[in-house]
Amino acid sequence: MRYKPLGNTEIKVSEFALGCWPFAGGKVWGAQDDALSIQTVHAALDNGINFFDTAEGYNDDSHSEEVLGRALLGKRSHSVIATKISPTHLIPESIEKACNASLQRLKTDYIDLYQIHWPNHSVPLEESLAVLLRLRDLGKIRAIGVCNFGIQDLSEALHAAEIVTNQLPYNLLWRPIELEILPKCLEHNVGLICYSPLAQGLLTGRYSSPDDVPEGLSRSRLFSGNRPLATHGEEGVEDETFNAISEVISLADQMEEHPAKISLSWVRSRPGITALLVGARSPQELNLNIPAFEYSLPQSDVDRLSSITDLIKHKLGSSADMWNGDNRMR
Repeated sequence: MRYKPLGNTEIKVSEFALGCWPFAGGKVWGAQDDALSIQTVHAALDNGINFFDTAEGYNDDSHSEEVLGRALLGKRSHSVIATKISPTHLIPESIEKACNASLQRLKTDYIDLYQIHWPNHSVPLEESLAVLLRLRDLGKIRAIGVCNFGIQDLSEALHAAEIVTNQLPYNLLWRPIELEILPKCLEHNVGLICYSPLAQGLLTGRYSSPDDVPEGLSRSRLFSGNRPLATHGEEGVEDETFNAISEVISLADQMEEHPAKISLSWVRSRPGITALLVGARSPQELNLNIPAFEYSLPQSDVDRLSSITDLIKHKLGSSADMWNGDNRMR
């Protein structure tokens, strides 16, 4: 397992970040046993994974923060916890209360990386960041990160505070960040934490056509705005997406590798990547993804994979919002 620093800090995190949203279970993930989630965290630590990402908003049948806190009892010194404050709590007078609640659920007295989950454009960002800087000075948090920040919001944040990471969707099929956001991150040493690195399972090859994809996943802008849960109102790029998936699978077959393995390796090869968020609900699921972090693609295959999805990149443009036609990433 390779480790990288969070921005300019001395905090070293594994390239494999365990996404802990599935620990919440509920309507998004389905029933999830807390004991199995805890076993998954322990298996991650045993495999050198020290980076765990959750959020105060991951709360359904279970609260993800709470489950993670129980899992890390007696193991806190070996772990790096990233959690997120919800946009509704970015009002200056609410921030410390939200942070304290996360600390209590996580059963810890400090958060390594405290991230703004989504911008709240009704609250001056500078005021929110001033409180986060005070929490850092108090030792309640060690570093500040953002999630889903576009070029304008990221620029404003960088003027007000040291931002060490930006968490964004990024994968072979979803590359809008390459046009504006990624260059800005590289310029300011803001590490990228990538979520949906397998395009919510599309790059595993498990779906053979758009109609096979569950409604909760087919609401993204890769799909037609006529899909049942879609709200973006766009045409989508369904044909281009599934043609690309077919080519990725074909290349993986030629290489005698799994398409998920080469897709994760492609993301790892990109500049500015700190970690990839991979969700796992059991030690078995965790073990399926570890080989991708022990493998590097030859540059020729990196370039070939990029060319396979260039058309999708061109058609999607610079909006990095996966679900809304009205880009929330300002």
